Amino acid sequence: MIKTFDNFPLKEKNSFRMDVSCARYIEYDKADDLKEIDFNTLPQPVLCIGGGSNLLFTADFPGTVLHSKIKFVKYVDVGLDEIPIAVGAGVTFDELVKETCGHGLWGLENLSLIPGDVGGAAVQNIGAYGVEIKDVVSGVVCYDIQEKKKVTFKKDECAYAYRSSRFKEAPDKGRYIITSVLFRLSRKARPQCGYQGLCDALGGIEPTSPQQIREEVIKMRQAKLPDPAVIGSAGSFFKNPVLTMDQFLHVAGVAEKEHGEHFPVPHYDAGLGMLKVPAAWLIEQCGLKGKRIGQAAVYEKQALVIVNDSGSASPEDILNAMEVVTNSVREKFSVSLTPEVEIIQ
Repeated sequence: MIKTFDNFPLKEKNSFRMDVSCARYIEYDKADDLKEIDFNTLPQPVLCIGGGSNLLFTADFPGTVLHSKIKFVKYVDVGLDEIPIAVGAGVTFDELVKETCGHGLWGLENLSLIPGDVGGAAVQNIGAYGVEIKDVVSGVVCYDIQEKKKVTFKKDECAYAYRSSRFKEAPDKGRYIITSVLFRLSRKARPQCGYQGLCDALGGIEPTSPQQIREEVIKMRQAKLPDPAVIGSAGSFFKNPVLTMDQFLHVAGVAEKEHGEHFPVPHYDAGLGMLKVPAAWLIEQCGLKGKRIGQAAVYEKQALVIVNDSGSASPEDILNAMEVVTNSVREKFSVSLTPEVEIIQ
């Protein structure tokens, strides 16, 4: 069923809680509903959102916002170790993780408590604690707006990269609407505990159930990340920069000059001779953790997060906070931070 609203307020549809509206808002609960929509006559542009947890609206949106309410979880269990699952794009992602962990299925547990819906998670290639959603996705089912038909992409056709996919980048951005996501989970234990913080939280003990990892991940996230139901935010605002060796040595040199020789710079191997450095560490080294900027702030417990903790921050406040952070990191370390949040102009 399709529901259509004009001049629709979006404050409750984005986790930053920006007080903006859209010209038209459409909800649908079946993939076939999309065939009934004449996209050429809709207010333009057309934007598909999930839980609105990775968006920053900078003003009233002049176009159409589409929101999937397709909610189903279908298991194909034929007794093998690997269990295929088809999930509607409108399913709340953490509800899916909770359910699959409850069934003892491995694969999604490291991604516990990430806000948003399944469709948006597949677009963004969400990741946390050493796991990305691409690690367990086997395919994505979409509606092709141009060809007006259903199309299925195998994982290798989704062009997954760090916080990116073909559905997020030109030329395919906006063409395909994800209606469901296909996963392959495992009933056979395959814990992913390489992330040092998670390993430490588990006390070095090999977990025997995905629920054990889920519980530790939830504790870790709750300890350092704001609850978007209480404090407006979009979670991690910036991507972790991937640096060349020369760039990394420059960062290390700046840190040693300030803190002394052999001051450690956290980093991870990103392949091809590149190193990934936590953006949160760079921001914190600039003295910005907890800093208030207008009605917004850099979150006091995690410098990677910009928050609307006052509840009255405007889009300009969030953008100003972003600019202060990016300028400070660039000036100090000669490193450019890229937003993970999608900024809707």
